[in-house]
Amino acid sequence: MRRTLIFLSLMTITAKPIAAEPIRVVSSLPVYASIAQLVGGDRVEASSIARGDEDAHFVKPKPSFALMLRDADLFVSTGLDLELWAPVLIDKSRNRAIREGEPGWVSASAGVPLLDQPETIDRSAGDVHVYGNPHIFTSPLNAKLVARNIAAGLKRVDPAGAAHYDAGLARFERRIDEALYGADLVEILGAATLDPLARQGKLVAFLESQEYQGEKLIGRLGGWLGRGLAFRDRQIVVYHKNWIYLTELFGLEVVETVEPKPGIPPSARHVKALIDHIRSEDIQVLLAATYFSPRQVEAIAERTGCRAVRVPLGTGTEGADDYFSLVDLWVERLAEAFGS
Repeated sequence: MRRTLIFLSLMTITAKPIAAEPIRVVSSLPVYASIAQLVGGDRVEASSIARGDEDAHFVKPKPSFALMLRDADLFVSTGLDLELWAPVLIDKSRNRAIREGEPGWVSASAGVPLLDQPETIDRSAGDVHVYGNPHIFTSPLNAKLVARNIAAGLKRVDPAGAAHYDAGLARFERRIDEALYGADLVEILGAATLDPLARQGKLVAFLESQEYQGEKLIGRLGGWLGRGLAFRDRQIVVYHKNWIYLTELFGLEVVETVEPKPGIPPSARHVKALIDHIRSEDIQVLLAATYFSPRQVEAIAERTGCRAVRVPLGTGTEGADDYFSLVDLWVERLAEAFGS
C-alpha cells in the first residue's frame, strides 16, 4: 500500500506541466523584436535596445543594455555597420553565446539584396555605409528574409521548438504576402511569382499586361502595393536615405534629400537650393522619420507648399504597435499626402 501511494505521488508530480522559461530575444531595433515576437509567439519574449522613435545610428551603450544582453538567448542585429554600438554592449554583457558567429547571434540582413552600395569609401561623402544601405526593413519583401533569419536563430537555440517556429514563420510570410498584394492576387499567382517581379520593379507592368478571367490582373492588386498605386511614379524628397527600400518597392522617385550628404546637417545654402528645386519641380511630398527636426521639416513644407509626412521608422510608437501597423501607417500617410 505504501509503495502504491509513493508511485501515485510520483505520477502526480511528473504530470504537472513544467513552466518553461521563454526564449529571451534582444534585438538592436524594435522592428526586429516585433518580427521575432510574431514568429516565435508565446514561446519567446522579445525586446529591443533602440526605441522606435530613436535614430539607431546614435544609441548610447548604457549599462542597462549590457544587462539585457547578459540574459539574452538570442541577439538580433542588422549585421552591417548601422549599430556600431552593438559590439561594445556584447563585450560588456560577457555573454559569449550571442557573439557574432555563435548560435545566439542573428544577422537580420543575411541574404537581403542590399541597395546603395558605394563604389568607393570616402568619408568626405558623409555617413557612408560600407556594405550598402542598412535600413532593410522598410521593404516588406526584406521583412520576410529577416523573419527567416530570426526563425533559423530561434531553432538553433531552441531546437525543441523547431516545428513551432516553422509554423510561425509560415504564418508571418503568408500575412506579409496578403498585406502586400492582397489575398486575391496571392491566391491566383502565389508569392513565388509575385516577389521577384516586385523586387525587380516589374510587377505593375506585368499585371497590366496579363489577363485573368477576362480582366487585367492589375485590377486584382490589393494590399499595400494596391494602395500605393496612388503614388507610384511620383517624385518625393526625403530627409535622410533611410527609405530607399520602401521607395524602390513602391516606385517612388527620390529627387532630393534634406541632408546634403548622409548624416550631414543641411546648410542654409543647401536648404535654399532645395526649396527652389521643390518649387520648380512642383514636388508634393517630403518624407522624414519623426526623430529628425520637425521644425526644419515643417519650415521647408511651409515655404514650398509641399506636404510633410513625418512618420516613425520603428515599432512601439503611436499608431505602430507591430510591423504590420507600422507599414500600414507609412502607406496610408503617403497616399493621403499625394491624394490631398
